[in-house]
Amino acid sequence: MFYHVKETQYRAKPADGSDPAYARKLQEILGGQFGEMSVMMQYLFQGWNCRGPAKYKDMLLDIGTEEIGHVEMLSYMIAQLLESFPEDQEAAVKSGSMVGEVLKGHKPSETMMAAAFNPQHFIANGLGAAPNDSNGYPWVGRYIISSGNLLADFRANLNAESQGRLQAVRMYELATDSGVRDMLHFMIARDTMHQNQWMAAIEDIIAEGLDGTPCPFNFPLEKEMQEVSGQFWNHSRGTESAEGAWAQGERPDGLGQFTYLASPTPLGDEPVLGPVAPSVHGTAKMPVPPSTDETKPYLG
Repeated sequence: MFYHVKETQYRAKPADGSDPAYARKLQEILGGQFGEMSVMMQYLFQGWNCRGPAKYKDMLLDIGTEEIGHVEMLSYMIAQLLESFPEDQEAAVKSGSMVGEVLKGHKPSETMMAAAFNPQHFIANGLGAAPNDSNGYPWVGRYIISSGNLLADFRANLNAESQGRLQAVRMYELATDSGVRDMLHFMIARDTMHQNQWMAAIEDIIAEGLDGTPCPFNFPLEKEMQEVSGQFWNHSRGTESAEGAWAQGERPDGLGQFTYLASPTPLGDEPVLGPVAPSVHGTAKMPVPPSTDETKPYLG
């Protein structure tokens, strides 16, 4: 059961009125691949699917529900940034400004400048937020990861929060409205917390012996080709990669040493594909005459 509180987690109100161009940009951290909708759904599904210890399930549902509130804050902010857009548009057209000329469609730079606005905000969404990214592409469930393996999922969550915080701080740098920056400075701080939360949860799972590296830890090592499991293969010009910790010394999993393979050679043969059925009409290895029977394909 979910329970909605009308007050938002933190203030979500612009200080300087509407800004439809920034509203479009803000859609990225709402409905983009690493936006709040993605982490909201990712954490909730991981929690609903969790079969591990209760503390992990409870934590996942805590943070997933928190992210619902972040989606709400961004949606309200976008809607408010769009509130006076029609009046702003009319004023811009009447003023003869560059933006006004673009809106009238009289300038060669129309395509470039018009990209600052999302017409769907007006036409399809009635000056409200949408579950889309900054280019209007719909959010899709393929963005989320819920594998049933908590260590694998928590590592994906750490990546999601890292990418999300990166995009949020970029949005902060683009913002000029003090109200927008005020909201983002709260959300960025929560991203900091969540990155640390996932790092702590990863360490917790490993310390409790529930999983480890390589993940999943319970797959028998004798079933993998162990002689290549610690080799770094140099697959590009130059050997600078040999200087990294991934090419020398003990592996983080404690199961051996890294080695550097400067000139890897193929371990397999050149693939040769066999023929397919004539009904596929693929390209033959040798020239073939055309079929003379219109009722059935040429069989060779």
